[in-house]
Amino acid sequence: MTLTPETLAFLASDTGARLLADLATADLSDNNTLALLTCLRRRCAPEQAGAALEQARLRLKAVEKFGADAPHMFFTRAALEQASDPLARRYRAQIAAGLDVVDAGCGVGADTLALARAGGRALGLDIDPLRVLLARHNAAALGVDARFDVADVRVGLPPADLAFFDPARRTSAGDRIHDVERYDPPLATVRGWRAPRVVAKLSPGVDKAQLAPYGGQVEFISAGGALKEAVLWLGFDAQRPAATLLLAEGAHHWHAPPRPAETRLSAPRGWLLEPDPALLRAELVADAASAWDAYQLDAEIAYLTADTPPQTPWARAWRVLDWMPFNLKRLRAYLREHNVGTVTVKKRGAAIAPEELIARLRLSGAETRTLALTRCAGQPAVLVCVDA
Repeated sequence: MTLTPETLAFLASDTGARLLADLATADLSDNNTLALLTCLRRRCAPEQAGAALEQARLRLKAVEKFGADAPHMFFTRAALEQASDPLARRYRAQIAAGLDVVDAGCGVGADTLALARAGGRALGLDIDPLRVLLARHNAAALGVDARFDVADVRVGLPPADLAFFDPARRTSAGDRIHDVERYDPPLATVRGWRAPRVVAKLSPGVDKAQLAPYGGQVEFISAGGALKEAVLWLGFDAQRPAATLLLAEGAHHWHAPPRPAETRLSAPRGWLLEPDPALLRAELVADAASAWDAYQLDAEIAYLTADTPPQTPWARAWRVLDWMPFNLKRLRAYLREHNVGTVTVKKRGAAIAPEELIARLRLSGAETRTLALTRCAGQPAVLVCVDA
């Protein structure tokens, strides 16, 4: 159901608010769609009923990113999917305090609201009038002092201390866009802005070679163990961390060393370590290994091994019980001998899919293990582990 200014006005009315409040406690599953629409159409026009149901489902989905704010906000599906992780949103917004900030391509206002809540004088701009309407509704509903206007940021921005840029990174069909100059708008748009500092949110898989002509600093951000985004900081004198790990209790930063650490290799030791994905994307695996007195199993693989696990939020650790060159028949015999009936399969540098391996092992037993399929010194291997 396509949201229009007219259906948005209805949903924002007292009647629409009552419909959405009722839907908030309803069964919103797909198999209940017909029953819900039949009930809603007794209370409003068909297009209003469809828009209300879609909005209720979006609000339910938005709780993950917006928490207690979600039931008071309006979304489009595409704008919700593009909205930043809440920890990343708040982390980036900290720099806005006391500044005139423009959110270029504001969507439904998620980052604009975060910038304003952090103390910035925030203006959100978007070329889509509907998204601007949604952003204004969201700011009013949450009591946030932020302004929004319709504008094409490709032709320039009003003067500001700081510009935030979050271009669309998917096609209209939903496919990911990997070239920064094919973003919508392209990254080159920032070159024409009158802002001394620019913060550009990019895909976490961005090719760093494409960013070299821009200078600045690139920071990879993870939250809760998942890589969320890359950020290009332009015009900032202070050294930014190369990798940042966001947890509910705070942020952890890792700065790139003056010189890359030397790669050290070893056969599996007592512990298997998996560095946080932000460290991987920032190419800091060897540096992490040096900091933790650990070794890489293979020069091209990000798994590390150590005699003792590091006390750090930057890595997960498993105790290594055994390891062997990968051979399906030998592995099956080993697991049956040790009464293993349940395995969790992790892999880096291995071709076989975890589901396929589990099916081919045909296990039965009482014990549980974690299998790490990888390479050791270039050769396929499997590590048999237990959780720390």
